[in-house]
Amino acid sequence: MTGSRAAVIDRGEARWLERARQGEQAAFAELVEAYQRPVYNLCYRMLGDPAEAEDAAQESFLKAYRGMRRYDPQRSFSTWLLSIASHHCIDQLRRRRLPVDSLEELEPWEEVADLGPGPEKSATLREAREAARALLGRLGPQDRAVVVLRYWDELSTEEIADALSLTVKAVKSRLHRARKQMAEAWLRDNPEPAWNGGRADVASAV
Repeated sequence: MTGSRAAVIDRGEARWLERARQGEQAAFAELVEAYQRPVYNLCYRMLGDPAEAEDAAQESFLKAYRGMRRYDPQRSFSTWLLSIASHHCIDQLRRRRLPVDSLEELEPWEEVADLGPGPEKSATLREAREAARALLGRLGPQDRAVVVLRYWDELSTEEIADALSLTVKAVKSRLHRARKQMAEAWLRDNPEPAWNGGRADVASAV
């Protein structure tokens, strides 16, 4: 969800935002309807548990509703909303300090393999998803947020910096470190990867 796609879904959203900023619950409910899926998906990829993700999404919307009067309409609403959800999930991860190992539909890895039709391809894709879940789970909370926002929500480095209160340089550094860490972990666990005819470049896969 890039800034070019995020701020205004349709002509009605600007009106919803203005009315929600005035405290109108019905207008905010329209925003929840429009954004509940991306917020839930971010929480799920961060936390790895459907029930926890749903609770986190609800809490994120509640925080957004309480903070609507402070929302700057010149700022991308989706970036602001994902920022709230990201920070909430980071706090949750820091409290529990447990790895995430149940993420699903990690699209960047699905695009790596081109193994032809049949059960072999399906089995390899399942293995790739499982590996990706484990790799993402090894990242620290903020690095995980940077990766999810960049490669699943498709925010720019500038938008991620805004969402996570980081500098653009820090975002780039975290992305580079996370990609390297995931690639190195993959190669340690899989010295002879099956796809691409040899060693898999997990870093470029994301």
